[in-house]
Amino acid sequence: MKLIHMSDLHIGKRMYEFSLLEDQRYILAQALSIVEREKPDAVILAGDLYDKAVPPAEAVQVLDQFLTGLSKRVPAVFFISGNHDSAERLAFGASLMRDCGVYTSPVYDGHPVKVSLKDAYGTVQIHLLPFIRPAVVRHAFPEAEILTYQDAVRTAIEHMEINPEERNVLAAHQFVTGAGRCESEEIFVGGLDNIEVSLFEAFDYVALGHIHSPQHVGRETVRYCGTPLKYSFSEAGQQKSITVVELMEKGCVEIRESLLTPLREVRTLRGNYMEVTSKSFYEGMNLEDYVQITLTDEDDIPDGMQKLRSIYHNLMRLEYDNRRTREHRRFEVSDDGERKSEMELFEEFFRLQNNRPMGEEQRAFAGKLLQEIKEGQE
Repeated sequence: MKLIHMSDLHIGKRMYEFSLLEDQRYILAQALSIVEREKPDAVILAGDLYDKAVPPAEAVQVLDQFLTGLSKRVPAVFFISGNHDSAERLAFGASLMRDCGVYTSPVYDGHPVKVSLKDAYGTVQIHLLPFIRPAVVRHAFPEAEILTYQDAVRTAIEHMEINPEERNVLAAHQFVTGAGRCESEEIFVGGLDNIEVSLFEAFDYVALGHIHSPQHVGRETVRYCGTPLKYSFSEAGQQKSITVVELMEKGCVEIRESLLTPLREVRTLRGNYMEVTSKSFYEGMNLEDYVQITLTDEDDIPDGMQKLRSIYHNLMRLEYDNRRTREHRRFEVSDDGERKSEMELFEEFFRLQNNRPMGEEQRAFAGKLLQEIKEGQE
């Protein structure tokens, strides 16, 4: 059985106030062409279909066109809600869509959707688990002790109907410990949303969403397919793709990537003002690409953004790397160059204010408080 795995479309996303809808239409049309060429038995969309819980009308139209295009090309389409989606909105019309072979996960109630598909090797069970938080699972199973995301996902999986003799595929949208992150993802305080890959032991393939870089975690068959487009400048060097999965007899899974080519690239450029404005520097470059420029001049260039946009039409971000900016960066970035989490920043602030590190009890209290704030915002 051949499956195509995609996730994190983030339709309607804006990057530095630039709308990416045109780019998203282009890349989704390309994905449809790949689907038509590959002729899979099903397509799995592992969450964050929209960028916001209440998407703009144009984003709804783009997703509608994409799902309609998929339903005309494959026997079955499966999608789940991610942390950016509204599960209620995505589940609207689920009964009608099911008649067209399009299956979605409703708001989690303890009974996730399971759909059986058949091929020459027997049955493949597709399990749909939307993005879940501990509070949601506690509501479904009030007798269970659920304090963490690990507890929540473990409890949800324990209550699934899984036949170990059959091939089981799970679509989920969570952060698995060990996965590499990008700047375009939401970073949860202190890694409180982490779950262990061992929870997925019962599944032959796990189609994950949430992380924007294509990668496997723990084993080859637990996989993030990544975003179809680059949504931050930290992804500038990545090659985006969709994942093609072929399930033969139980225990035999083949995985490969089908590469995607964007309408506009995401680039990071660096040099002084004279260098980046010289024709030899940008010759051969697509000047419609999305660009971040880091100038190394010691003095700011007056009206630098507008001047540079006369060359780089989609310049999104202008930064300086000089003595002044390096002095101001020390608190925002850790020694190894990685962006700090809210908890790490809070601990650093506490140490500066009190001239001592936080204790374990204080750290636990702060982590719980930050988690409650985060859940309230989402």
